[in-house]
Amino acid sequence: MGETRIGRLEASPANPSKTRPTRYAARKKIFPKRTSGNFRHFKWLVMAITLGIYYLTPWLRWNRGPFAPDQAVLVDLANSRFYFFLIEIWPQEFYYVSGLLVMAGIGLFLITSTVGRAWCGYTCPQTVWVDLFLVVERAIEGDRNARMKLDAHPWTARKLVLRATKHAIWLIIAVATGGAWIFYFADAPMLIGQVFTGAAAPAAYVTIAVLTATTYTFGGLMREQVCTYMCPWPRIQAAMLDENSLTVTYNDWRGEPRSRHAKKALPAGQPVGDCVDCNACVAACPMGIDIRDGQQLECITCALCIDACKDVMDKLGKEHGLISYATLSDYSANMAVATAGGSSTVNPSLVRTDEGKFSDSLAHFHIRKIFRLRTFIYLGAWSAVGLALVYSLLTRERLELNVLHDRNPQFVTLSDGSIRNGYTVKLLNMIPEPRTIVVTIQGLPGAEMSVVGIDLPAGRSFAVPVEPDRLKMLKIFVRQPADRLGGAAQTFKFRAEDKASFEADEYTATFSTPEIAR
Repeated sequence: MGETRIGRLEASPANPSKTRPTRYAARKKIFPKRTSGNFRHFKWLVMAITLGIYYLTPWLRWNRGPFAPDQAVLVDLANSRFYFFLIEIWPQEFYYVSGLLVMAGIGLFLITSTVGRAWCGYTCPQTVWVDLFLVVERAIEGDRNARMKLDAHPWTARKLVLRATKHAIWLIIAVATGGAWIFYFADAPMLIGQVFTGAAAPAAYVTIAVLTATTYTFGGLMREQVCTYMCPWPRIQAAMLDENSLTVTYNDWRGEPRSRHAKKALPAGQPVGDCVDCNACVAACPMGIDIRDGQQLECITCALCIDACKDVMDKLGKEHGLISYATLSDYSANMAVATAGGSSTVNPSLVRTDEGKFSDSLAHFHIRKIFRLRTFIYLGAWSAVGLALVYSLLTRERLELNVLHDRNPQFVTLSDGSIRNGYTVKLLNMIPEPRTIVVTIQGLPGAEMSVVGIDLPAGRSFAVPVEPDRLKMLKIFVRQPADRLGGAAQTFKFRAEDKASFEADEYTATFSTPEIAR
């Protein structure tokens, strides 16, 4: 059979490592070629899931009863609440959100230390929306070569129609993105009607406009420039990697020296690697880099170059993995084999047997290599924070009592000689159901209390109705007869209890007397 010829794509890296500018460089247009393979399919799946979650979540309903909103995920700024399905977060419980942010940070460290910039390559919003915009661009203008020709072609009616259609769809996506965001902050079905009738709050329109502009600009116009120049993570992630971290790697120990005419070079005694210098990996890269130049901060490890190279290896009848996920330790070990311990340049004959198969001395990745001390530390910290949040959620009280003693005056002497102290008592009902809370004083012998606004005789206990998801503020006067006054500071407790749910909370208060005042 004749030699399989692989066409060479006219593709060059946008920011080659050998001539990388030290400062910002003008953007060089990138036209990523569509690829097909496992990683591309995985990116389609992740894109569908993440976009589905973002656009559809505000429309999910969750029945919380007649006294709370039925939107599953809602940031209710007007009432200072955050609803997430069966979880309701109050402002004073913002530490739950802080805990989730801490988990996200530790999780990012965990993912990066094990599989490199997988977040950037698959789930980062910038990556997801750029992928979506590229789908539109390819559908309208064609794949890489067609888009390059259209870009270089003078302006015609056809080019104008194609470009206008593309940008119009991009704007629709951008508007939908901004619109979906505001639905997280108000009842979605009601707000969408207000938006289209002009009755929504000005903040809603401003938010849509800002997010429309940023989505359109970042996803459609700037694309890889956002990752290269605006995002700090490429410069931080190097500290998260070590020799056992998986990264997308060009295995030059089997690819070099490159040759497009292997069947002519081999009889001449020239060493020939597996790379045929077809530039398929460069053409497929959405960041416009050449992975064969080694690790670069622009690489988001999306692995599309792996899919592109795999197709070429299939056509040539060679093993997959010329570009693959690999660890630095494995790569270094294989380079030592291919260079005879560093004493020569890469020699492909050193990594293969006489039968053309790979040598048994080559290192191969095994999943256990990523489970090392650093991985367990990150995983342990992440799990500890998560378990602490879950335990706190499961054991938190939904009834709170706060008491504030009057400062001026601290006490009042009544006509019969008894002493009266005033308190502001706050009952916090943190469930979306009405409750009857029994407020009782414990201690302070002989004392009675009266509640302003409740026409009942003075006593040591009162039943107070509290609306769902509301704070009830009471003005309470506590009176102690003259013959029961103590000469030292007297403390007692306010107790709030829901007899139906058996939830209770207590607060230790101080009763002031003239002796204490002196």
